[in-house]
Amino acid sequence: MNTLSYKTISANSASVDKQWIVIDAENQVLGRLATRVANVLRGKTKPYFTPHVDCGDNVIIINADKIRLTGKKLTDKVYVRHTGYPGGQRFSTPKEVLASHPIRVIEHAVKGMLPKNKLGAQLYRNLYVYAGSEHPHQGQQPQVVNINTIR
Repeated sequence: MNTLSYKTISANSASVDKQWIVIDAENQVLGRLATRVANVLRGKTKPYFTPHVDCGDNVIIINADKIRLTGKKLTDKVYVRHTGYPGGQRFSTPKEVLASHPIRVIEHAVKGMLPKNKLGAQLYRNLYVYAGSEHPHQGQQPQVVNINTIR
């Protein structure tokens, strides 16, 4: 019996194959898109997934302004932030945020699904979100992926 076939593969930064992926967010539901993007950023779609290593891909999301929210979330969901000053708590709805800064809605959803530690901060740096259909990462030769095929 070949015992070499039973070795557990543990990925490290030298052995990870990072790719660039383009995802079109047009008419995609926000939560479903965010979970799949978080899985790709984390590397859970790869066979050599290692929990403590950044083994995910770089993800470019285009058409962030055309994202879809189901139900009454567009008006009833509330984002809370604080300015840092006394009485500085501010509230906004996704409708308001989409009107002024459309990329923040997707960034907020994906960041909430990543680990809350240094690894999560590193994984978040691999996410690039753009409101229109153009992006400046053509030099990396990203491949267009249908988000519905990713699990």
